[in-house]
Amino acid sequence: MSIKQLSVFVENKFGRVSDICNVLADNHINMSALSIADTSEFGVARIIVDKPEEAKKVLAESGVIVKVTEVIGVAIDDKPGGLAAVLSLLKEGGVSVEYLYAFLPKSKSHAMVVMKVNDADTAQDLFRLNGIHMADMSDI
Repeated sequence: MSIKQLSVFVENKFGRVSDICNVLADNHINMSALSIADTSEFGVARIIVDKPEEAKKVLAESGVIVKVTEVIGVAIDDKPGGLAAVLSLLKEGGVSVEYLYAFLPKSKSHAMVVMKVNDADTAQDLFRLNGIHMADMSDI
């Protein structure tokens, strides 16, 4: 089970993140999660939205570079060691995490972690076998 995430390449200039958020808002696209990593010249905004294909289209039309990436979302216990247990499981299974970010979903009964891994099939099998809930868009 995967989630579609937008990867948006953002010039590191005043107001660019605001501009991107306004494009989404003007097109009635809701953001559920956002992570931004930057360098001195550009950043990558990773965004989970309710309408990823439409978001890709309107953002591209506004002049930004955007691509849709498949990521995995998992629910973790919101307590010390919750994330460590999930990451240890992946490590033992030989799955490398390329990046991750966390947020609290609407239900707030647990934390949600979005991750990009080198072997999504193995990661999903490990999560299923160990009873770890994988998120879909209804969870976010």
